[in-house]
Amino acid sequence: MWFNLSICVIFFIYLLVVSILLMISGLYLMMNNMVIFFEWELISMNSMSFVMTILMDWMSLLFVSVVFLISSMVILYSKSYMSGEINMNRFIILIILFVISMMFLIFSPNLVSILLGWDGLGLVSYCLVIFYQNVKSYNSGMVTILMNRIGDVMILMGIVWMFNFGGWNYIYLIDLFKVDYLMMIVGVFIVMAAMTKSAQIPFSSWLPAAMAAPTPISALVHSSTLVTAGVYLLIRFSSLLEFTFIFSLLLLISSLTMFMAGISALVEFDLKKIIALSTLSQLGLMMVILSLGLMNLAYFHMLSHAFFKALLFMCAGSVIHMVGDNQDIRYIGNIVNFSPLTSLCMNVSNLALCGFPFMAGFYSKDLILEMFMMMNFNLLIFILLFISTGLTVSYSIRLLYYSFFYDFNMYSYFSINEEWLMLFSMMMLMILSVIGGSLLSWFILLTPLMVYLTFHMKMLVVYVIMSGLLFMLFILNLSVKVRYYKLKFYGLNMFNNYMWNLSSLSLFGLNNYFLIYGFNSLKVLDFGWSEYLLGQGVFMNLKNLGVFNQFIQYNFLKIFLMIFMMYIFMIMVFMVF
Repeated sequence: MWFNLSICVIFFIYLLVVSILLMISGLYLMMNNMVIFFEWELISMNSMSFVMTILMDWMSLLFVSVVFLISSMVILYSKSYMSGEINMNRFIILIILFVISMMFLIFSPNLVSILLGWDGLGLVSYCLVIFYQNVKSYNSGMVTILMNRIGDVMILMGIVWMFNFGGWNYIYLIDLFKVDYLMMIVGVFIVMAAMTKSAQIPFSSWLPAAMAAPTPISALVHSSTLVTAGVYLLIRFSSLLEFTFIFSLLLLISSLTMFMAGISALVEFDLKKIIALSTLSQLGLMMVILSLGLMNLAYFHMLSHAFFKALLFMCAGSVIHMVGDNQDIRYIGNIVNFSPLTSLCMNVSNLALCGFPFMAGFYSKDLILEMFMMMNFNLLIFILLFISTGLTVSYSIRLLYYSFFYDFNMYSYFSINEEWLMLFSMMMLMILSVIGGSLLSWFILLTPLMVYLTFHMKMLVVYVIMSGLLFMLFILNLSVKVRYYKLKFYGLNMFNNYMWNLSSLSLFGLNNYFLIYGFNSLKVLDFGWSEYLLGQGVFMNLKNLGVFNQFIQYNFLKIFLMIFMMYIFMIMVFMVF
């Protein structure tokens, strides 16, 4: 126990100190408009050299500092949350490998080293999803890694295509990207890879399935590491792809992803899956703003989202821990009276997620929606974006109502207590969820953005938030009537619960026909004609021939004379003709 505690504390202190140093370095580079570029020659032979390149600018350093900060909090939180785990050292090592893979991805201006981090994230995420080693974990892990393999293949195809340009350092070829249409093929591969890792339609089903991982891992994955890898990669390649048809298509797909995630979260009862679907909605928002060409805003929202989403998952893990590992929000209820500090952190993170004024999420979400309103885009994207924003408020209020303010619905025997290590991590992230948005806006948006809107357009964000709140309160007050009509809307609920049937399409939708054809071939061929003609058929023929041969052997002279006479008769017949 003390050995595990010492490992957790050592990694916590180390990651926290390095995070602070990296943040100071990033701010220094930003203020001085500097970029540090390392080239480390690994092998040189026959006029050919293998070089490891590292790109350090304000964007990569700030992102790595946020990753380290959240990882340190997650490791400290895990000491208390995973206290009964036998393989605690293995768990901590997997977290460190996860962070190292993310570092490879962030610091790399080279597609090959990006692939190392990209593949490392996929492999370590598989190991973490199957950490509890049961059937559900194995199925979820397989869905996760197979979906991510599509993105790996796209990165590999991009590497192969960049053979035509004599190198894989895309940072050297940014200007070439804009004039050479052949490089657009690399852009298509990068967009496809980012869609798989950031779970956009039709690759969305793996994100809720990955909730089989331990809750601290979910806090790390959904805030700053795995799912934001695709967004970060597109930020790096945005100068290649902005104002192209690929980004226009991505704009539609990501808007639909936002809407689908919001609708699905409204009918979900699993605590962790609701928060996972909220992550999917926010990833859709990041992709939308990237598709509009606003790279800095997407980066700003990605960092501010990391703080309150990590806190939201930690609060969910604390609640699950307290109520005997139960994740169904219908069987929790009234937690606010038993654990006030956890309830405080959960409410703060939910308000930040909803975009409540002057919380972390407000500064990025409000600015994103206002910048979108100043652009010339069609009504469909406008409606999807604002309805999805309202749905964020709706499912957040529903989650809080069922978990914290609803009637007490737990078992008769329960023991609710708040552990100080978990509370310390949650309180640190709660402070960042309150002040992190304003700090990041001062750091990243050095030049004030001019937003010129009419009064009602300026207040439209507030109108949407209030309408989402009123809609959810109206639904909750009419819960009796909703139960009465539940059977009537059962099909629609199932359609949304399965994420517009994407879960089914990803699993049985792809392999159902192969399984059916395999079963039919087994039944018709292996157990049918091939059994009749080959297996049992050959055996029966040999058996009959053996019986006939034995019959001949038992009837010596008479049979031989008869065969001899038949032989003579056949010779005479042939001689006559």
